[in-house]
Amino acid sequence: MPTHKLAATPETVRWGVFNAAFPPLITAASGDTVVLECVSGGPEVMPGASSGLKVPPALAAIHAANVPRAPGHIITGPVAIAGAESGDALEVHIDKIEFGSDWGYCGFRPLAGTIPEDFPEQFLSHIQVDRARKTCRMPWGTELSLSPFFGVMGVAPPPHYGAISTVQPREHGGNLDNKELGAGSTLFLPVWAPGALFSAGDGHGVQGDGEVCINALEICLTGTFTLTVHKGGGARDPLLTYPRAETASHYISMGMHEDLDVAMKTALRQMIAFITERTNLSRQEAYQFCSLAVDFHVTQTVNGEKGVHGLLKKGLLI
Repeated sequence: MPTHKLAATPETVRWGVFNAAFPPLITAASGDTVVLECVSGGPEVMPGASSGLKVPPALAAIHAANVPRAPGHIITGPVAIAGAESGDALEVHIDKIEFGSDWGYCGFRPLAGTIPEDFPEQFLSHIQVDRARKTCRMPWGTELSLSPFFGVMGVAPPPHYGAISTVQPREHGGNLDNKELGAGSTLFLPVWAPGALFSAGDGHGVQGDGEVCINALEICLTGTFTLTVHKGGGARDPLLTYPRAETASHYISMGMHEDLDVAMKTALRQMIAFITERTNLSRQEAYQFCSLAVDFHVTQTVNGEKGVHGLLKKGLLI
């Protein structure tokens, strides 16, 4: 199938905003592969010249162009998929993730994060990355293995929303910050607008569940995605109205809400629906099964709309 490429340039990125009114930069056919170069960070978090760390040229050019900026992330796109329309499902298979820089950053600022009352100051670290070894070294010496993924992957939100921030994840996907969605995984998104209008960004080199201080290892990444439209949700997801995902080992449900309890209830209800759609189990049996066999994790607690995701090991459904 054809492969389409979008470099990160002042003309191909949006800073902090999703909007169904944004025109597509390219249109792909269902099943095509799309390569998106994605960059992260404003000028205020770039390393100084004395650090020896180099700002990627694509990111420097975006800064120099004074791209219109709202609070949030630099996302590349949107990409339209021919024939996609509201009520369909978009399958986003993450084929490959490549690093776009040899460093990333992590920090926090006043009035943000999970416990801002304990950390009213600004704090920022630039963290070197060894691409060949797929590791990073913290300033105090600890080495972490990298596990890259895109914090933001989403389609256009419902058109009546107008312009919305990239910060809060919602039914269109967006700032999911789900560390399970690395290379080889698949994200399923309900389509809300003609063409679906897929965008990605907010590269993360590594992150723990919760993303508690507000950042992961924020880094430039390039993603290769195969985008497939399932009309009416397809036989697999005829009732898809909320993001779901799948890895080689697990099925994943999600829930997002400003109240973490409500996010948990949504992730649970989504998993119950998933199980009953694919088995002969009753709702009561599926609820019981979730208590015995599904692990629910706190995805993130820093995006206003907090996240919970449920993990059901493959091979347990009959």
